[in-house]
Amino acid sequence: MPEIQAFRGLRYNLARVGSLTNCIAPPYDVVDGQLQDHLYSLSPYNFLRLELNKPEPTDEDANAIYGRAAKIFRSWRSEGILQSEPDAAIYVYHQQFEYAGQVLNRRGFMARVRLKRFGEGNIYPHEQTHAKAKDDRLKLTRATQANLSQIFGLYPDPDNEIQDLLEEKIRNVQGLEATDHLGVIHRMWPISDIQTIGQVSSLISARDMFVADGHHRYETACNYRDELAASAPLSSEHPANFVLTMLVGMNDPGLVVLPTHRLLSGVPAMTTAELHQRLTPYFDCDMVATGPESAGSVWAEMDRLNEQQIMAVYSKASNEWTRLTCKPEAVSRMKAIAADQSEDWQGLGVAILHSLVLDDALGLKGHPKPTYVHLVQEMIDGLNGKLEGNLDYPLAAMVMPATIDHIRAVSLHQERMPAKSTYFYPKLVSGLVVHPLA
Repeated sequence: MPEIQAFRGLRYNLARVGSLTNCIAPPYDVVDGQLQDHLYSLSPYNFLRLELNKPEPTDEDANAIYGRAAKIFRSWRSEGILQSEPDAAIYVYHQQFEYAGQVLNRRGFMARVRLKRFGEGNIYPHEQTHAKAKDDRLKLTRATQANLSQIFGLYPDPDNEIQDLLEEKIRNVQGLEATDHLGVIHRMWPISDIQTIGQVSSLISARDMFVADGHHRYETACNYRDELAASAPLSSEHPANFVLTMLVGMNDPGLVVLPTHRLLSGVPAMTTAELHQRLTPYFDCDMVATGPESAGSVWAEMDRLNEQQIMAVYSKASNEWTRLTCKPEAVSRMKAIAADQSEDWQGLGVAILHSLVLDDALGLKGHPKPTYVHLVQEMIDGLNGKLEGNLDYPLAAMVMPATIDHIRAVSLHQERMPAKSTYFYPKLVSGLVVHPLA
C-alpha cells in the first residue's frame, strides 16, 4: 500500500497552445481574484479556466461555473488541445525553486493511486477538512469526470531508492518545462517503460502514504467513486477507483515546509496587557517588538529557536508583539482540554495556538476563519491593510510549522491536525497532466 498504476494522461498539445508556461496554474485554493485575472489573460487555454472558472454576468446560478468548465474541457479534448498519452505512463516531476538563498529541487512522480477511505488502509490524512471545499470539488469532478489536479502524497524512503531509480531513467532526457508566476520551474518526464513502472509499483506497495496536501480532493475522489458505484457496480480497474497523486519520498532534499500564520478578523480587540493577563497562567509572556514591520525580526528569532511551544501574538490595540513560551502549566492544560488526543498532537504549535491560546485562554472559540499567510511580508501587509479584502485584524499570530516527523506521528495515531498546520512549498502546479475518469 499504496497501489499505484500508470495511466494514459491528458496533456497539452504544445503545437496548439504554444507556451506551456502560459497554460499552467497554481492550485485553485491559493488563487485570488487578481491572480485569476492574470492567468486568464496569459492564454485562452490556461488551466485555471477548468480548475477555477470565472462567474459570468449571465450565469443563472453559482453552479454555472462547473458546467462551463466541463464544456471547455470537452471542447479542448475534441479539438486536440488536450491529447491522450500514447501509452500508459507514470510522470517524473521536478520543481526547481529558491528558498533561503539556496536553489532546491523537489523530486517526485505522478501516478494514479487506488483509493482507500482514510482509516481503511495505509493512506493517512494529517489535516482536518471542510465540507464547503469538498462540495465545490465534487461538483467540478461530476461535471468534468476527471482528476484535474493531483493530491500530494509522502512515503517513507530513507535512501530515496524509488526516486533514484526514476532519475536514472530520465538522465540526459529533455523534459517538458514551464515556469509559474512565482518563478518556480516545473519539469516533467513521462515514463511508459513497463519494467520500470513494475519496479516502482513493487517498491512502493509495502510503504505507508501520508497526504501532505489535497485532503479535500482525496475525500472528494472517494465520494465520487461511491456515487458511481451506487448507480452501477464499478469494475476494479475503473479509473474512478483511483486518484491522481504526486508521490514524494519523505527524505527528498527538496522538501520544504513553511509556516502558516494567522490574521484574525471579527475578534475583540485586546491590548498587550489584556493578553498577558489571560495568557500568563500558561505562558511566559515577553513583549518583544512594536509595529507590524517588526514581524520579520520576531519570526527570525522564533525560527532560530525552532520550538513548537514558542509562538508570537500581535495586538493591534497596543501595536506590540508578544512572544509566548509554554510553561509546564500549558502542557497540563493541553492534556485536560485535548484529553482525547495523543501527546504528539497536544504538543503541536498549531494545536496549542488554537486549543489553548485562542479557544481556551482568550475565550475566542468559534471565531471566524482566520486569514492564512505564509510569508512575513504577507503578515506585514495584512496588518497594514494591504491584503485583498482589506480586513481589519485586531489580533495576529505566528506559529512554527509541523514537520515531516510530526505528520508521520500524528497520522499514525489516526488523528488530524488543525487545518493549515503545514504548507509545502512550492505548491504543485495544475495543468501538466490530467487523469480522466471517463
